[in-house]
Amino acid sequence: YNATLKGAAKQSLHLQAKAADLVHPERSVAQVHRAATQLKKGGVGKYSSSGFVHVDTGRVRYWGS
Repeated sequence: YNATLKGAAKQSLHLQAKAADLVHPERSVAQVHRAATQLKKGGVGKYSSSGFVHVDTGRVRYWGS
């Protein structure tokens, strides 16, 4: 599935079961993003327009809007 997504990374950690895209029905994307970045572990991407937060077990890094 990941390979069919426009703009998806060819070496995505999703393909290694080391990443997940999170949605919480009772929290905003900003709230989920803030909670994930406070862990200071792995990668955290905020995709506000798509309504989810990406988290992974890679090196610590943050991106998105």
